[in-house]
Amino acid sequence: MVLTVALGLLAVRGRGGGGGIAEWSVGGRSLGTVMIWVLMAGEGYTSFSYLGAAGWGYNFGSPVLYVIAYLSCGYAIGYVVGPTLWSYARRHGLVSITDMVAHRYGRPWLGALVAVLATVCLLPYIQLQITGMGVVVSTISYGAISLNWAYFIAFAVTTAFVVVSGLRGSAWVSVLKDVLVIGTLAFLAIYVPMHHFDGYGPFLDRLVAEKPEWLTLSGHGGSGLGATWFATTSFLNSLTVVIFPTTVAGYLGARSADALRRNAVLLPFYNVLLFVPMLLGMAAIFVVPGLTGAGSNLALFKLVVDSLPAWLVGVIGVAAALSSIVPMAVFMLVIGTMWGRSVLGAVPALVDRPRRQRFAAQTVVVVAGAAALILTYAAPNTLVRLSLISYEGMAQLVPMILLGLVWRRMTLWSALSGLAVGGALVCALVFTEHDPVGGVNAGALALGVNLVVALAVSWLGPKPADDRPDAEVLASDPGPEESRAAGEAGAAGTGRTPAADGA
Repeated sequence: MVLTVALGLLAVRGRGGGGGIAEWSVGGRSLGTVMIWVLMAGEGYTSFSYLGAAGWGYNFGSPVLYVIAYLSCGYAIGYVVGPTLWSYARRHGLVSITDMVAHRYGRPWLGALVAVLATVCLLPYIQLQITGMGVVVSTISYGAISLNWAYFIAFAVTTAFVVVSGLRGSAWVSVLKDVLVIGTLAFLAIYVPMHHFDGYGPFLDRLVAEKPEWLTLSGHGGSGLGATWFATTSFLNSLTVVIFPTTVAGYLGARSADALRRNAVLLPFYNVLLFVPMLLGMAAIFVVPGLTGAGSNLALFKLVVDSLPAWLVGVIGVAAALSSIVPMAVFMLVIGTMWGRSVLGAVPALVDRPRRQRFAAQTVVVVAGAAALILTYAAPNTLVRLSLISYEGMAQLVPMILLGLVWRRMTLWSALSGLAVGGALVCALVFTEHDPVGGVNAGALALGVNLVVALAVSWLGPKPADDRPDAEVLASDPGPEESRAAGEAGAAGTGRTPAADGA
């Protein structure tokens, strides 16, 4: 944890801790392929990778593979969408998804509205990462560190380097995290089957013979997570992940569009590691049977805590803890950026004052993290309930953002109408426990209705006058010359060459 804070603080060495909100929130738009890769890979490896993925494998089996499916498909979509959003934001000096919405539709209040909605969807993720790290730290300390202290450590460590170094600090810490994640998962992939089953052959033979339902959709226990759910959830999440505020923060931090394209090609290879906790969760069925509820999320750790020396348990635990800290840092950073620019940025004293906007955003980071921490202590179920709709709720922004940036006839009222109908339908279905609906992901169904409503209002509804040219309103895929010029400008601004950054 000390090394984590040190890395986060060293990330701004030589930069004087100055600069406006763009330097803090998107790293001055100067991160090359390597740093963007570790940062965005870090968002894909959260505490879910060690806890939730193993728990899903333990409880259901093969339905958990949807995570690998949607991330890989999302990276493919991001190959096109990422450079497009990067170019649009760079051209107009934007630093967040809410900035883009406000600029596209010419309504600053719309950016503030989206900031509030996105915060509601992101706060549960901060709380879940705090909880995940607390469980990990308490488990690897053999109970010596209480859950409450572990929750506070997660908040304090993350807030310390996010406030000081922003996105650049998160990228640097991701390097440490990735080294530990790759090393520990590679070790566990070999150790657990050999130690408990004498190899993969005997383990898989036993799984096929005794637990075949774990290897088919819809998995064990009549979960309803069948092939239709798998396909619709993978499709919905692959669309959502490319416009998720944390993903967009990674896009906007890139030095060039080419860095994003290379990143989209490389990221799916990292997903191979996700097979390890999923498979080991199924192995835990035989080694530590009878885990139920939240206890099943500890399936992976219960495999190793009692059979490995304490120092090695600590190393594995730090990898899992950093898998909570890095994405939590980006969630907090994004919330601060959205509020600093789109909500508090509308205050006259902050308009066109980047340093004041940065301070406002840093203040929001502390407030958002503290709110999630307090709710973790006082009312943990509040945010857990909200987390049910967080991803499916964010999906309802897809027409407003992606369709709006490429289709001029998408109007403010059509975007808002689709968002309102889709959001209401998601809440109604999820909170009445009708997800999936006939095997279909409720968010995908709501997104379909959202799109129909948005298109209908675009054709039949009011058409507000907007005299701006298409180049000012719409996004376009950046060509090689624009990408190359941006890369050279970013390198000049950092005093480095693209080659020196591995770009």
